[in-house]
Amino acid sequence: MRIDLVSEHASPLAALGGVDAGGQNVHVAELATGLARRGHDVVVHTRRDAESLPPVVRTGAGFAVEHVPAGPATAIPKDELLPHMEEFGERLAKRWAEDPPDLVHAHFWMSGVAAQRGAAGTGVPVLQTFHALGRVKRRHQGDKDTSPPQRIELEAEVARGADRVIATCSDEVGELTAMGLPRERAAVVPCGIDLARFRPDPRGVKVRARPRILCIGRLVERKGVDIAIRALADIPGAELLVAGGPPASEWDDDPEVARLAAVARQAGVADRTRFLGQVEHDRAPHLYRSVDVVVSAPWYEPFGTVPLEAMACGVPPVVSAVGGHLDTVVDGGTGLRVPPHDPAAVAEAVRSLLARPEWRAELSAAGVERVRARYDWSELVQQTEAVYRQVAAFVPGGGAP
Repeated sequence: MRIDLVSEHASPLAALGGVDAGGQNVHVAELATGLARRGHDVVVHTRRDAESLPPVVRTGAGFAVEHVPAGPATAIPKDELLPHMEEFGERLAKRWAEDPPDLVHAHFWMSGVAAQRGAAGTGVPVLQTFHALGRVKRRHQGDKDTSPPQRIELEAEVARGADRVIATCSDEVGELTAMGLPRERAAVVPCGIDLARFRPDPRGVKVRARPRILCIGRLVERKGVDIAIRALADIPGAELLVAGGPPASEWDDDPEVARLAAVARQAGVADRTRFLGQVEHDRAPHLYRSVDVVVSAPWYEPFGTVPLEAMACGVPPVVSAVGGHLDTVVDGGTGLRVPPHDPAAVAEAVRSLLARPEWRAELSAAGVERVRARYDWSELVQQTEAVYRQVAAFVPGGGAP
């Protein structure tokens, strides 16, 4: 099949760790790579956000990335991109009128707005993965939510207009049905892990003089890195590594970095908190394997690949009991779940793991087994492909199964 993925702000070519570069970039890149390996002709459409970007990049992984002119060719925060989605959709409409794909899969709600506009009248089926829902974000962030005010209404329209919505966790399906999506038009396919890259240390668990804890991912407030920093005050002797955020050259101007550094000073743990900056995805496995515990304590999490990457590397995670974490982490079996917004609970969970190395080793082994059984990208690509074929077989004008 010719499969076009639309990912308006999250390019599969982008560096990870920035404000708008994270799990969605990896998801789109891995899905495109896996589909290409299975013989499909795959194109990813993303917004052109730099003058230097060529119109088309053909990747070594076998898929193409087309940079769509929509708004100025400069970086724009994703919450400010909605005014440019009409142009994005018109560009897609022109492209698909000349060369229609068999199927379109949009990633994030604004990609859905553009994709459904672009595919209108073509008979090409459009599938949707949201990666995050505005109603959930508004519920947890309230006045701090910087999403466009139209997001919740438009998101519901995108859900109802899609031929199928592929959710990344079971919790999301309940939200989608509350938005008016019939349950039978939702499928669940979780995010995956590159198991060739994320693996346990073959040399076994190291004994460290000082326990090491890791927070890794985008440095945005809802990720709860400040919760881990506050928890560190009640974890004597441990060191916290914080990976993510902008390149080191931009740190002085980054408000979230400044806020987290202030939290560390106020908590009295500045000397035990190390900010590593942006970490390349290829270096992440080594970083995971260098620590004893990974903490992922967001307020809400549509899926969250950090616990999977940690478990795949043989490191038990402590996670907030929200969203996708409820599917991925078995409490007391592969890691520990704690209430969100609770530094004391995080500290207690980390202390219990550090104090019981044999239990930590048991959780480590169980975590590796669970990830390898359930979250291998090659298997999840096949599950996604199966949904594609179901939709293409039943949507008039859809591509041949």
